Amino acid sequence: MVSRRDYRSLRSCTGWRRFLLLVPVLVVLPHLSSLIDYSSTRAKNESPSSRSKKLDHLLLGPPAGVGFPDRLHCRGLKALNKTHTATSHASGAAGNGVSFVTVFTVYNNNTSLGDLKSSNVVSVVGNVTYSKPERSMAVLNAFAYFIQVSMPKSNVVVLTDPASKLSIQASNVIVEPIPGDYSRGNLMLQRIMSYITFLEMKLEKDDGGMNHYIFTDSDIAVVDNIETIFDNHPDFHIALTFRNNKDQPLNSGFIAVRGTREGILRAKVFLEQVLKAYKTKYMKASRMLGDQLALVWVVKSHPSFDAKRFAKPQAFTQEIAGASVLFLPCALYNWTPPEGAGQFHGMPLDVKIVHFKGSRKRLMLEAWNFHKSTSNIPDMLCLVLGSGRTKYDF
Repeated sequence: MVSRRDYRSLRSCTGWRRFLLLVPVLVVLPHLSSLIDYSSTRAKNESPSSRSKKLDHLLLGPPAGVGFPDRLHCRGLKALNKTHTATSHASGAAGNGVSFVTVFTVYNNNTSLGDLKSSNVVSVVGNVTYSKPERSMAVLNAFAYFIQVSMPKSNVVVLTDPASKLSIQASNVIVEPIPGDYSRGNLMLQRIMSYITFLEMKLEKDDGGMNHYIFTDSDIAVVDNIETIFDNHPDFHIALTFRNNKDQPLNSGFIAVRGTREGILRAKVFLEQVLKAYKTKYMKASRMLGDQLALVWVVKSHPSFDAKRFAKPQAFTQEIAGASVLFLPCALYNWTPPEGAGQFHGMPLDVKIVHFKGSRKRLMLEAWNFHKSTSNIPDMLCLVLGSGRTKYDF
């Protein structure tokens, strides 16, 4: 039997044990509270919408390509090895008889740009504020300006909806209205149709002159003279760019056509085959990628074509659909910033074209602003290489 005194003693010990058990909790509780507050604050600051929000300013990271001797090396925004010689951009050495052709239209342009500027401000690049239509025009102008720098004797032909009102500042641009359906959902299909119509116009004109054509997206920067492809590969009719990508090995953002009558005619027939494949097989992808899927189908459907050749970034030629098709590596003629950190392992020293695909149009404008202030292509490419992994707000 436990006495009353022993019982009081036992109760006292039990109380102390309970207190001792609570001590760790009392010590940890403030830290736990802080952790909860931190997590709550972080969750609030990094809501799903903010975490997925694309940046409205440049973000520089480590440039890819370190350790590869044939890749651009940078220290900050300074190129440590030169990508281009001064003579490649000299006015007397580049751009003879080459026109760049692009399809472009502006949406939501039923109001004047001046009114839109005050009512629909969406982007600031450098010290310039842009509405949506204005920033699209800024990209088009930058596209033309880069060509002026790298191939000063070349011009730019813009194929557009006759109803479009384009505010073009670059002096090397010709606007060619071509009727069609330029709505967003039909633009890629219309682009091929406009290319074909343009080539038909050149065949009808046939003034006896020699002028080559390069059909491109308007979000590219030509950073070196690419007229040399017509001299170095004298037998092709049409040129495409390829990459080591199983599902989408061809990119439709660059199509070169030799300016002879035979070259134009065979390129037109080839594109008509692509258009036919587009309409019969890929209309569900008419807003995006349908043209590339159709392009790949026409190429791969040729019985003797070996798709394994896409694995090596080396130019090659193949007869397809009655045309001699030159395949050029994207790594040089259609280099894309995000892929520079992946399969391309940085930026090749002799890159000719940088393609600001997707959410990297801001980077294109920033790159042009940087070039305007420095007149230095290699250093500008360091800016592109260091910030190209980031997705921006447009």
